[in-house]
Amino acid sequence: MKKIEEYGIRIPEILLPKNIDLASWSVIACDQYTQDLDYWKKAEKNAGNNPSTLNLILPEVYLNSPDKPERIKKIRETMKSYLAGDVFAPAEKAFICIERKTAFGRMRKGLVAQIDLETYEWKPFSNANIRATEATIVERIPPRMEIRRGASLELPHIMLLVNDKEKLLVEGAGSVAKKHAPIYDGQLMNNGGSITGWTLKTDEEISVVTQAVNKIAEQNAAPDGSTFLFAVGDGNHSLATAKAVWDEYKAQLKEKGASEKELQENPVRFALVEIVNIYDEGLTFEPIHRVIFDIDSEKLISFLCDKLGGKASEVASKEELEKLVKASAADFGFAFVKDGKQKYVYLKTEIKELAVARLQPEIDAFLKQDENQKAEIDYIHGTEEVMALGTKANGTGILLPPIAKDSFFETINGRGPLPRKSFSMGEADEKRFYLECRQLFC
Repeated sequence: MKKIEEYGIRIPEILLPKNIDLASWSVIACDQYTQDLDYWKKAEKNAGNNPSTLNLILPEVYLNSPDKPERIKKIRETMKSYLAGDVFAPAEKAFICIERKTAFGRMRKGLVAQIDLETYEWKPFSNANIRATEATIVERIPPRMEIRRGASLELPHIMLLVNDKEKLLVEGAGSVAKKHAPIYDGQLMNNGGSITGWTLKTDEEISVVTQAVNKIAEQNAAPDGSTFLFAVGDGNHSLATAKAVWDEYKAQLKEKGASEKELQENPVRFALVEIVNIYDEGLTFEPIHRVIFDIDSEKLISFLCDKLGGKASEVASKEELEKLVKASAADFGFAFVKDGKQKYVYLKTEIKELAVARLQPEIDAFLKQDENQKAEIDYIHGTEEVMALGTKANGTGILLPPIAKDSFFETINGRGPLPRKSFSMGEADEKRFYLECRQLFC
């Protein structure tokens, strides 16, 4: 049996504040509510003058703000003051098993761990243990590097998915950890629900994780010996940033003559993450639909029929179209207006992998045609909005089927990362909240 370190997993040294008031300490991931300044002003009010992770992050609503350099400087100073002051309890070497109850009535389990960035790769068709699920936009990495580079603390909002039908890892670890009293328990701010966490740290408890990881790795082993152990479900650009900062810092350390052991143990080499089982009933995968403006809708459908090997048929109502698409894992729905008449078209296909992985490249090819140069595409979360936009004279709403969890890992392994805006893991308020910390640049 391999040690978990051989799979790139480490037991982190977790920093938590003394006397945690979760409602003021913990705040939602920085890449949420990027157009809603009021949300972040409300978060500031909730945090008040209390120690808060809000003071340790840069919400992306401020990413292009003129005062960004001053904000980053203030974050650096606050990190150092929290570490030097009386904010944190002594670091504890442990995994954290969590249960998150959201305001939507769902409960999700997780395992907070530390991963070796040398075992992660975002570039397509990698055989790394940890791989990206969606295409990474390289231009998004440098601005995020400004924030992580030289930071004293790391706070995770990265969620890794594990392909664990038997529920060995997260659920197995949780059943052991819950024999202890929780290390934190409380309500999260701004409709975030509640969260409870338990430590997992004895040799006997860690063996549960080791055995589970070994079995999952064996089940997901490829003929070449590689293992697709984790897929990045959320925070892909944050993890790509952590990797870029480590690669940069590693080069600097090598120039200074750092030994291999020093490189292997440097804290910047690692990143805190939450591992979630893709088969967790509390983890919802919602497709992100498409709306395309200023195209010939029937030409698009004909094009897709040809490229996807599908068969199109008109249906009588949007309700019937929604019902057909939601009952499938491979079919699509179209809503558009033709000659002043509302039309609903159902496209049935025999696609076996995740449908969006086949659809988006063909949409991209269609939009590159000369006659479609003025077309615009938008990405919509809700079915109702897609159907409403499909009633406009120049809009074509495209409904995507539910995300099939069974084919998720297989599709990424075979076709590489999914197209951008393929899926969403739950509602915005269900995203990960910052809570646990770890020292980064010492």
